[in-house]
Amino acid sequence: MQTVRQIAEAIVAREGGFVDDPDDPGGATKHGVTIHTMRRLGLDLDRDGDVDVGDVRALSRSRAVDIFVDHYFHRVRVDALPEALHASVFDMYVNSGANAVRILQRLLGRMGHPVAVDGRIGPQTAGAARAVAGRAPAHLADAYGIARRNYYYALADRRPTSRKYARRRDGGKGGWIRRAEEFISARHHLTDAQHRERTKTWA
Repeated sequence: MQTVRQIAEAIVAREGGFVDDPDDPGGATKHGVTIHTMRRLGLDLDRDGDVDVGDVRALSRSRAVDIFVDHYFHRVRVDALPEALHASVFDMYVNSGANAVRILQRLLGRMGHPVAVDGRIGPQTAGAARAVAGRAPAHLADAYGIARRNYYYALADRRPTSRKYARRRDGGKGGWIRRAEEFISARHHLTDAQHRERTKTWA
């Protein structure tokens, strides 16, 4: 299995460099770290008295990895989950915050282990996840990845400005869908035809 730092380095590579997309609620972002996160952490990298876009541009890859390991893995207790979920939940937490945990909590409920859907990894959520993983870790990892993929589709259903992240201009799978499927066994990947059928009602 990958180390936590290796997972974080893969996330940084997946996120890419500096972007400031007006359709992205995260705002200015570099290596997956948003300006909101940098303000919360007080990262005034250029020491001009505030945290602005210039500080986002100045963020290094190694600093981004450190932020993810400290604040998106250990601090939110992804480390309390079974190892089979570490990479996908960690990646999703970087991408969507506490929704990553809510997706897991709803999934655990459907699997017969109802837990509070509060977006926090406490003893109840961690225990339920370990109970399921103890029987079928690969199944849990796939089920979580599929639930994550469904979350992205549903989000794009509700928010038309986000559809470009789930579907390319040519109609193929967008970054969100490909990202989710990186953590799902190939046999559960949607075909191109299935993806196009799922998104055919989008303008």
